[in-house]
Amino acid sequence: MPKLDLAAIKLVGFDVDGVLTDGRIIIDDEGREAKNFYSRDGLGLKILKSAGLEVALITGRESRLLEIRARDLGLTEVYQGVKDKWAVFEKVLKKNGLAPREAAFAGDDLVDLPVLARVGLALAPADAVPEVLAAAHFVAPAQGGRGAARQMVEFILKGQGRWDEVLRPYLPPAPA
Repeated sequence: MPKLDLAAIKLVGFDVDGVLTDGRIIIDDEGREAKNFYSRDGLGLKILKSAGLEVALITGRESRLLEIRARDLGLTEVYQGVKDKWAVFEKVLKKNGLAPREAAFAGDDLVDLPVLARVGLALAPADAVPEVLAAAHFVAPAQGGRGAARQMVEFILKGQGRWDEVLRPYLPPAPA
């Protein structure tokens, strides 16, 4: 496997169900949908944005819940109901003037493989399917929707030597 160039990563795409959630889709008798999002993953996405990286969410499902969550996190690159994730991701790359090697993507299932195979950094949660785990450059120790996205963010930013910089606003001032 070639050496990863984490410094080149300027855009990180995320699948939603199974990466930002635990993959469960709960639908009640009234047809209302529920999903579990992990707060630390959300802060991780905000940290990516504050560090100047672009963030895109690309999912095969359509969900009002995702619109609400993305708005809460200040994310605008949200693509739902996607049948061909690579075609959409390629448009996001072109929109941002980036090559595939300058992007990372996090996926957990077979539909994510076309993107994972083309980007500079393929990411997966610990509970991804075996084919995705085999394609990943980095497998987060946590499961999807349970901190995996945050671990991916930290992997990228630490690999870029920027973690201390993004931590600064969260640390108390040094004593005088």
